[in-house]
Amino acid sequence: MRRVAMGAWLACVACQDLSGFTTAGDSYEGAVVQGGFVRSGVTESARACITLDANHFEDAPGAIWTNDGLFQGVSMRPIPQIWHDPLSTFNFGEGRLKNLLYVATASETFADGKADDVFVVVSLMHSGQVEVRLLRGAPGQTQDGGASPLSTNLFAIFTLSRQKGPCSY
Repeated sequence: MRRVAMGAWLACVACQDLSGFTTAGDSYEGAVVQGGFVRSGVTESARACITLDANHFEDAPGAIWTNDGLFQGVSMRPIPQIWHDPLSTFNFGEGRLKNLLYVATASETFADGKADDVFVVVSLMHSGQVEVRLLRGAPGQTQDGGASPLSTNLFAIFTLSRQKGPCSY
């Protein structure tokens, strides 16, 4: 009996109502976090905008735009296997209800001439805001082990707030 009660409690904790994050014609928009130590591959004036559908986090979660044209209404694609792996429950930092991992293909090419896939980490915050992290590659290295000046990695953190209406760029 005790095991059944514990199992029910754990299931209840895992099932959070995230429907309030569904944009339904609205969007989440905001600026990149300032500071070069947490930003690579985007300018300090970069902004991002996303739409979300909490009923479809596992199959069609939404789309992403950036004001620099890197993403132009690109679908965030779920990785199907992740929902059956402990990685689907990853957590970091405080204030997060849920972290979600997706992939989006850039609308424009990077400096290396590729329009590669980018990991998109979406954090649904207790505050009602959304954080988005974009990750692509790591800095290249020269033969002597130094950092390559032709690095095409991407790392950016955006803090997004809900806004009325769709993304405007």
